[in-house]
This record gives sequence, C-alpha cells and structure tokens, in this order.
Amino acid sequence: MFLYLLALLVLFYLFRWIRELPRVGDKANKYVYITGCDTGFGNLLARHLDKMGFRVIAGCYTEKGEEQLKKACSSNLITTHLDVTSKESLAKVAAMIKDKVGVHGLWALVNNAGVAVPSGPCDWHTLDDYKSMLEVNLNGVIGATLSVLPLIKKARGRVVNVASVFGRICVTGGPYPVSKFGVEGFNDSLRFTLAPFGVKVLCIEPGFFKTSVTDSELHTRNVQTLWDRLPQDVKDDYGVEYLQKSKDVIKEKVSQMSDGDLMKVVSCMEHAVSATWPRKRYSPGWDAKFFWLPMSYMPTCFVDYFFLKNAVPIAKKLQ
Repeated sequence: MFLYLLALLVLFYLFRWIRELPRVGDKANKYVYITGCDTGFGNLLARHLDKMGFRVIAGCYTEKGEEQLKKACSSNLITTHLDVTSKESLAKVAAMIKDKVGVHGLWALVNNAGVAVPSGPCDWHTLDDYKSMLEVNLNGVIGATLSVLPLIKKARGRVVNVASVFGRICVTGGPYPVSKFGVEGFNDSLRFTLAPFGVKVLCIEPGFFKTSVTDSELHTRNVQTLWDRLPQDVKDDYGVEYLQKSKDVIKEKVSQMSDGDLMKVVSCMEHAVSATWPRKRYSPGWDAKFFWLPMSYMPTCFVDYFFLKNAVPIAKKLQ
C-alpha cells in the first residue's frame, strides 16, 4: 500500500513538472506592470523579465529607484513614479499603461509593493499604525488591481499578489499579519470573480528572505521607537528586560532564518507571469514549505503552545 501511495505521489509531481514547463509566447507584446521596484523582489523581477523580453512597466516610489533600474535594463523597460496609497498616482499610471498597451491589453500585474514596520505587540500600536500599513500592503494591492483590471481582462492576463507566510499563520502582533491575511482574502475572492473572464490570479507566499521586510536593524529601531512612545503602565506590564530581549531575538533569529537567495522568490514570480499553466499558489523558501505552512494546518492549541513557549517572557505574569 505504501509503495502505491509513493508511486502516485511521484506521478503527481512528474505530471505537474511537465505541465508547468511550457511558457507563453509573443513576449515582446506582453506588458507586465510591477509595483515596488525600488529594491528587493520587485527590482530583481523587473530586471529578470526585461531580459526575458517582456515589456516591463516598473513602478518606483523614488527617483533613485527609477534611475538605477533604467541603467540596469534595456530601453524597452519603462519606469514610472508610483505611490500605491495615492488614488491620483494609481490613476495616472493606469492611464499611461492604457496608452502603451493599446489593443493588446495588460498581460500581468505583480502587486509587490509593501512595508514591514511598524511591527510589535498589538497593544504597542495605535489605530494610525494599522491604517498606515494597510494603506500600502492591502489597499495598495486592491487599488492597483482595480485601476488596471479592464486592461487585464482585455488581455485575458493575470494578477500576481505577493502575500506572505504570515498571511497563512499569525505568530506576531501588529498590522503586518492583518494586512497579509487581507491580501490572501482579496486574492481568493479575485480568483473566483475573474475566472469566467479567463484571467488567472496567483499568490506568492514567501518565507523569510533577506529584504527590508526582515532587515534586523530596521526592526530593532522600530521596536525601540514603539517602546519609547508607550505609556509607563504598558512598559511596566512588559518589563524593562523585554525590550532588550526582543532586540536580541531580532538580531539573532531573524537574520539566521532569512534566506539570502532572493531568486527563489523571483523565479516563482516569473513562473506566475510567464508559464502557460501557472500554479495558484507559490511558497518559496524551505522554511515556508517545511515549517510555516505545515504549522498553519496544525490545531490552534498546538500552535499557541509552541510559539508562546518560545516567546520573549513578560514581567507581569497572571497570578
């Protein structure tokens, strides 16, 4: 019985591998719009797709990001200033894209733009903290998608949403997992809604990689900033040692867990854009495949016990 199950598993993965090999043609007439191209995954993907022959429209938040990307890519790549939190900016870029793509429509949108801070325990945050991150990580995804959706439907193209393993399992406080769970929900609803139009909606759920999202110095400064503005009674609840221990965990564990090979994620993004039969979900990173995703299917009581047992202890214990 075990051998039969093993044979079926092997056949399944062999079939999937063969099915996922074919790539779409006519790349020179396929436009791909990517948000958050200043650094990280978006920047690498823009360069990679440009080399493959796609017509890339790279949204950058800074002039520096635009200039560096132009120098590294061919003349076919188009850079544009983009603020995903601004309706005017999204509309302006969408109008430019409409003029560029013409009758071909927009082949793909990659919603990559995102931020990672502020991030900390829930009671360290204000409502404005949540609003500011949701504006980028969730509303930015929704806004960018809706602004070009008619063009994607015309091309019978695809939408690629970059979520996170923290959109599947939540082990930290603050607005980040809230925003990523929101992206997962939007992704699923969009996939069902657009399927009758021949539009594919794909989701990338990376584990820990060495980007600004996992930058230990950025997160250490963030924790200190959040701590400094806390009222004294909340500081007393956590204890003065909590701050330093949290910083130590960030410096030691986050850097150790983060994979430096960003192409693992970019390759998944590229496959979602270029494969004839892309996957519905991609989970780049060994930690995502063998830890975070399996953990997300575990009973809640087990997950709570595991992570609370390994959490930084607070000063005020329940009596």
